Amino acid sequence: MSHDHSHGHGHHHHDHAPKLDHLNAAFIWGIVLNSAFVIIEAVMGFVSHSLSLLTDAGHNLSDVASLALALLAFKLAKVKSNKNYTYGYKRSTIIVSFFNALILFVAVGFIAYEAVMRFIHPEVIAGGTIAWVAFVGIGINGFTAWLFVKDKDTDLNVKGAYLHMAVDAIVSLGVVISGLIIYFTKWYWMDSAVSLIIVVVIIGGTWSLLKHSLRLEMDGVPAEIELSKIKAELLKAPGVVDVHHMHVWALSTTETALTAHIVVKQDELSTFDKIKHDLRHRLLHMEITHCTFEPELVTEKCEQVECA
Repeated sequence: MSHDHSHGHGHHHHDHAPKLDHLNAAFIWGIVLNSAFVIIEAVMGFVSHSLSLLTDAGHNLSDVASLALALLAFKLAKVKSNKNYTYGYKRSTIIVSFFNALILFVAVGFIAYEAVMRFIHPEVIAGGTIAWVAFVGIGINGFTAWLFVKDKDTDLNVKGAYLHMAVDAIVSLGVVISGLIIYFTKWYWMDSAVSLIIVVVIIGGTWSLLKHSLRLEMDGVPAEIELSKIKAELLKAPGVVDVHHMHVWALSTTETALTAHIVVKQDELSTFDKIKHDLRHRLLHMEITHCTFEPELVTEKCEQVECA
């Protein structure tokens, strides 16, 4: 596979560097702020006997874990390839996004169980304390979500981090409201009701994350890519008669690869380098960064069984 695209499209490869640095900082800020808040929230949860504070602390702890995992995946994605891992460790980003979703589902299970138990045996809770602590949570979660908002559509893990944080800000708002209601009305069951609403919100957001990461894990075509459009684009290139045996899969949560057999006429074979260069250029604009093309003559019968 020739690397003729590397000098022609330098601009495409360089604009990722500053983004990763600023993402790195966003992850670290998120981890530090949320770890501090988890400790405060857990202590206050014990003091005020609030399940919603304790479960929110548990949920925030799962956020810290997911941010740490996503940061680790970013570091691993930059590691150079070696003879055992010819793609490097890029795929770790996909595995992490899958585990991220699983962690959330487990956290949600605990919250739901506890909330149902508390409905049966309500406890006296300090509503005012809950409201204040959760109010601080809105600020911390909202700020962390804002750190990721710019890059949330570039990578599944950033989207995961953003979703966790945005959901957490909403969760904290719910906890504030329940704290105030408990403070004024002494309806202690509100604490459990809010916990269960939180569960529904989390499941909604996590389901799509789980589905997408599992799809990439199984070498499926990334959701935002349409095979028919790619084939149509490749067929537009001068000299290309047909395209078949095309495979598209994700190398990481941000990089996509393609292999294809390109059918050309006998007299075009000598210019295949030029055709390849053109095809690479077209695919770069469709966010496919790694391509391998195999030339094939019109007169040849393709030996690969799956040719279509």
